[in-house]
Amino acid sequence: VKNPSSSLKSRFITRFLGALTKTNAEDPISSPSPTRIFQRYRRIKVASNKSMAYSVRSRRIWSRALLSRFRSRRSAFSGRRSSVKTTNCTTSPPPALIKVTIDENKTAKGGLDMQTDELRELVPGGEAMDVCNLLDETAHYIKCLTTQVQVMRKIVDFYHHSK
Repeated sequence: VKNPSSSLKSRFITRFLGALTKTNAEDPISSPSPTRIFQRYRRIKVASNKSMAYSVRSRRIWSRALLSRFRSRRSAFSGRRSSVKTTNCTTSPPPALIKVTIDENKTAKGGLDMQTDELRELVPGGEAMDVCNLLDETAHYIKCLTTQVQVMRKIVDFYHHSK
């Protein structure tokens, strides 16, 4: 029997709720200005991604890539130099908003290469993966993103119904 406390979802919930509590303690909502809302959104997004990456630990390439980005950002803000080479971490639109278009004149192989390259950009650390690992990591990353969404929905439902 699998111990429920060791499940990915349980580890994520514990870390994420701790991060949200810390965020609220450090920066209580004082003014609903667009700038403050955006800053809060970014902090929650980073907390969610960090929580998921730490929950997975270093067992996955994508989680190691995210953890490396977070470490390099922290060292950049503290004035230390990072020994880990990273790329710029930008917010990419959700996959549902990305339009994948393939030129119909391209061969099937060319279209597949194009789709693989686009997938490499979406999965953290995907740039350095072969296709087999990329697909495996993508499947796991999607599972983790689904877990994030489920947990966040439950949190929103809880606070919505408690008012």
